Amino acid sequence: MVAEERVSQKKKDYRKRLGQYLQTYEKAFIVNADNVGSKQFMDIRKALRPNSVILMGKNTMMRYCVEKYLEETGDNRWECLVKPGKKGLLEGNVGIVFTNGDLNQVKDEIAKYKVGAPARVGATANEDVIIKAGGTGMDPSQTSFFQALGIATKINKGTIEIVSDVVVVKTGDRVGASQATLLAKLGIKPFKYGLQITKVIEGGAVYDPAVMDITDEDMMSSVLTAIREVAALSLGAKYPTLAAAPHVIIDGYKNVLAVALETDYTFPLAQKVKDYLADPSKFAVAAAPAAGGAAAPAAKKEEPKKEEPSEEEDMGFSLFD
Repeated sequence: MVAEERVSQKKKDYRKRLGQYLQTYEKAFIVNADNVGSKQFMDIRKALRPNSVILMGKNTMMRYCVEKYLEETGDNRWECLVKPGKKGLLEGNVGIVFTNGDLNQVKDEIAKYKVGAPARVGATANEDVIIKAGGTGMDPSQTSFFQALGIATKINKGTIEIVSDVVVVKTGDRVGASQATLLAKLGIKPFKYGLQITKVIEGGAVYDPAVMDITDEDMMSSVLTAIREVAALSLGAKYPTLAAAPHVIIDGYKNVLAVALETDYTFPLAQKVKDYLADPSKFAVAAAPAAGGAAAPAAKKEEPKKEEPSEEEDMGFSLFD
């Protein structure tokens, strides 16, 4: 009876604590805690204080507490944690990192605490495991391990030497017995484990952590690519859009200039082109003194080089300077 009362009290305390976190914090990470040791967990908790807290627990208990909180408060920011009829985001060996701090800073802090671990039989590789070419320090009697994995070796100075770099386990593959034994003999700890962020919650919105890696340059590049594609489509379909307007104006100007050069029709800018074509020597003579006069001052002070405008920026007006 006493034990049941203790369990009941612990559940009440847990529910109260989770309710306080849901009310206090605006943002959170859903983190996977597979292969994370207790000491490693303590270090992460300590590093995240005081602006962030980690809450772990049974998924059923967490879902129950969140559902009760939603019923009592009507705070829909955390509804994503327990979608009706589904397990929501609380599935697997997961926990919640609540924070009011900068998400990128908290993410970077979590990423610092990863520890190396040996390859265990049956473990899934989270990255390619590569053994570098070179000496292994193992005696020739142990070549069977390398032969079983198809690794080319040679004997050099009484020890086994790997001829070239080789991928022992590929990302997503399971580690076999021979692979685990070989990596252990070589003293290689190929995997690094830590809290893995699976989802980000901010103001009720849920998104993948990869979104946080998008920079302003990435966004600008995507926008410019989209504008170019819209302009190309508009020009091809002969459908006017704002993105295609500069190209249409440039083409129109070139057409008008071409007509003016072939006929008696003229306008000030076209007349300069006609004068240039009629007697190019005028422009060569005018340019020579200017170039000579600029040589002397250049010895005193070097003028910054003016960048030539691109064809699109120029629009042909450099002819009329």
